[in-house]
Amino acid sequence: MYWYDSTYILVLIGALLSMWASSRVNSAFRKYSRVRSRNGITGAQAAERLLHAQGIYDVRIEHISGSLTDHYDPRSMVLRLSDDVYGSTSIAAVGVAAHECGHAMQHAEGYTPLSVRSALAPVANFGATISWPLILLGLFFGGSASSILLQAGILLFCAVVLFQIVTLPVEFNASSRALRLLDETGMLIPDEVRQTRKVLSAAAMTYVASVAASLLQLLRLLLLANRRRN
Repeated sequence: MYWYDSTYILVLIGALLSMWASSRVNSAFRKYSRVRSRNGITGAQAAERLLHAQGIYDVRIEHISGSLTDHYDPRSMVLRLSDDVYGSTSIAAVGVAAHECGHAMQHAEGYTPLSVRSALAPVANFGATISWPLILLGLFFGGSASSILLQAGILLFCAVVLFQIVTLPVEFNASSRALRLLDETGMLIPDEVRQTRKVLSAAAMTYVASVAASLLQLLRLLLLANRRRN
């Protein structure tokens, strides 16, 4: 049966990787959320100063509810900071705010990987919605039509994986920009920059783990499709 298939070990490995990465980033964020930055500025203030220092004045900074829901929306040019970041003076908050500023800077200069990711986003969103219904229909029903459904589902899932892969350089570059600017502007002292690097490195690992989990899932689907063909 599909739900007892031995290839589930690949899914389990991916799940464990994702859980490890999530635990790591939550632990790092909690730790450095308790460490107040020397200059005492909030995440929102840090974001505003960093954007203005780069000549970016057309990006709004807004508060958004939730934990670690921070993101930059290039369509509306809004940088949204979460409850734990917007009004917090911690090193973790300043680091996360700076990271999101990195995305705004990428957008302002037309950073190629960000443009590619934005172009892939509609296809990836469609794939994330449709791929699994097609895959399940293809696996559970017989006939040539089911094979077509399975192949179509796997192809759409590939679009999701490609989007995640393209996301990696975007996220790593945003963190690199953030750390460099925090150091160059003196917003954080060197010891604080090193601590911030730990938070952002842990956050980056969640994207790496997500890609690894998706690639393992894709491998599993290809094995199942090949087994069905044979």
